[in-house]
Amino acid sequence: MAHIDAQDLAARYAAVWNEPDPGLRRKAVAALWARDGVHVLQPPQEMRAEAHRLGFAGAALVARGHAELEARVARAHEEFVASGEYTFRAAPGAAAALEDVVTFRWQSVSVATGEAVGGGTEFVTVDEEGLISRDYQFPAL
Repeated sequence: MAHIDAQDLAARYAAVWNEPDPGLRRKAVAALWARDGVHVLQPPQEMRAEAHRLGFAGAALVARGHAELEARVARAHEEFVASGEYTFRAAPGAAAALEDVVTFRWQSVSVATGEAVGGGTEFVTVDEEGLISRDYQFPAL
């Protein structure tokens, strides 16, 4: 098992969502996630409520493999970062690793004020090379 620097992984993870260049973003995705890596997002409460109303008890949003991960990161970049209103960062000192598990908090930051306006928690597992195999995202407002 590769030694994991949890805070470095958290910083690289936050940086990929901020990357404006599609080519560099693609390379960053490949450097973070295993080829068959999975990102599972707990959707916002309103999406979960609507899914439940439609009969879906455990709704989650899933991106699987580099192509879907690239699309997921690109979409989040377009929605939150490209306007210049927000950026993402790893929460300082909040990352921890234990064997193949890394947890960390991230923040959505107002570019105008520098204040955190949102964020969440990541729970990831890494493979033998230190690449993310499973990524569970829990956004919080």
